Amino acid sequence: MRYLAIIFGALLVSATWSVQAQEEAEQPETQEESTDERESRRRVRRLGDVVGEGDGEWSMAPTVDIPTQPVEPPPDVSLPDPDQDARLQSLLTSRAFTPDDPEVQNSLRDLIDEVADDAGAALSDGNLSLASRLADVIAEIDPDRPVIGAIRAEMTRIDSINTLLGQANAALEEGRLVAPPGDNAVEYFREVLETDEGNQEALAGLANVHEALIDEALELAAEMDFEGAEDVLEQAGEVHEDPAAVEEARAEMVAMRERQISGLDEAVLLAIDEGRYDDAEDDITQLVALGHERQRIDRLRSSLEDARLYGSFEPGQVFNDMLEGLGVAGPEMVVIPAGTFMMGSPEDESDRMSNEGPRHRVTFDRGFALSQTEVSVGEFRLFVNDTGYRTDAEESGASRVYDLNSGRMDRQSGINWRHDYAGNEASDDLPVLHVSWNDATAYAEWLANRTGRSYRLPAEAEFEYALRAGTQTPYWWGSGTPDSAVENLTGDRDQSPSGARWNVAFRRYNSGFWGPAPVGSLEANPFGLYDMGGNVMEWVEDCWHDSYVRAPGDGTAWVNPGCNRRVIRGGAWSSTPAMSRSAFRIASDPEGTDMRVGFRVARDL
Repeated sequence: MRYLAIIFGALLVSATWSVQAQEEAEQPETQEESTDERESRRRVRRLGDVVGEGDGEWSMAPTVDIPTQPVEPPPDVSLPDPDQDARLQSLLTSRAFTPDDPEVQNSLRDLIDEVADDAGAALSDGNLSLASRLADVIAEIDPDRPVIGAIRAEMTRIDSINTLLGQANAALEEGRLVAPPGDNAVEYFREVLETDEGNQEALAGLANVHEALIDEALELAAEMDFEGAEDVLEQAGEVHEDPAAVEEARAEMVAMRERQISGLDEAVLLAIDEGRYDDAEDDITQLVALGHERQRIDRLRSSLEDARLYGSFEPGQVFNDMLEGLGVAGPEMVVIPAGTFMMGSPEDESDRMSNEGPRHRVTFDRGFALSQTEVSVGEFRLFVNDTGYRTDAEESGASRVYDLNSGRMDRQSGINWRHDYAGNEASDDLPVLHVSWNDATAYAEWLANRTGRSYRLPAEAEFEYALRAGTQTPYWWGSGTPDSAVENLTGDRDQSPSGARWNVAFRRYNSGFWGPAPVGSLEANPFGLYDMGGNVMEWVEDCWHDSYVRAPGDGTAWVNPGCNRRVIRGGAWSSTPAMSRSAFRIASDPEGTDMRVGFRVARDL
């Protein structure tokens, strides 16, 4: 029986060997194998074949459940240190097949302790790349280790810093230095420093912003925006501490300002000389912005105004001067051209009076200006409100008015410049009445003070020259009744509010007014002046003389010291045709007031 078993075993070994040989012949060898290795493997196999591998009395191996695959595949991790990595791979393999082996677990924990210490040291040294790699290994094996969170937090912080630095440098490159809010270089660099105090790149970035701001300030100064340049310099000082650089830039800006002021001052004068008045005005405006001295600015402006308005004026040009401190303009003035005329009336003129001769030539070498209309109640009110002036009528307590019922002209108490010809409250657009020569002179002096210009009452020769406006006929419109309503005169078709009519008047004429009309209501004469031959008579500068014997021929006022009567010229709303002639003249005391007399002003050019 034993013999049969042996024979059977031999046959079994032979069969197994044949099968093994056939398998080896069918599978190609992946690598060369030495003869000794093959023989050793065959001996092992034969021994197994002989002694048996299965159950039964012939088996030599104990019954042990050994897995052919790991319980869990080991993680694919490696350590940069070769020795540590070899230990790690061995331990991970062992743990994969025997996860509950205490010895393996303890050895692995000891190794992870070493790696954690290395990771912490790398983090302290700033070697974030190594620390991150070690943290990844630790996280695969023991994810609860505190060093992992510390490293990950530091990585997040560094990533945030790098992002902010990238945004800051981009903003710096694109010129977004301090604006817009939330997206500028300064805010980004400062946010980096809040996270990483002493960050050298952020500190260097702020220094670069400081330098760029100084450059921007100098560019603004070159464009004459010194206020903006100073603001930028202040921003530069807030961004980075470098007072020496700021002061150096500020000194350069001061020098630039002085050079620009000097150049602009010369440019203003050149532009005025060449008649480029708008350019001169622009340059003066820039000088004001640069802080040029006030007195020099005033002189340049005065030169420009004189050149613009009067340096090459045209006859009939209209202008006005601003009243300094009040913010309003004075009366509109008309430029009267230089020229010559025969003053007075010819001896054969109808209704001529002896004081209108002898007729004589008057020549104006220079032009002058007259107010386009008589001074209005509103304009005179501005004067009184500004000065508190009291007129002669207010001082005396009365003036002459027209009684609409009786048609008489009587003195009435309580009447002054605020009233019209009938004693009612006057509107601002009416010519001011009940004013004396003294009052008119005071108003002209106020204009001169407020404007810095030479305002005054017109000379008698200036008035007649401007009234005639190049004519030599009895009236500036001709020799008789006007063809249209050119002046506010007496007409036989006029009718008072009470139904009265004029006894002596221009035939078939009606100006449309009884009493003074609002200034400038009718037609202007050829020089562009209104109401010269009607509406109200007007004070002039001259003293009264019974004739023109020895009268000046240059158009200046004829004034004698201590004279007690002043000349009144022009027609009025109540003047007869004889009194409306261009040569007609009367006189009155300087304190005298009337409901027919007002005034206009003149200005030297």
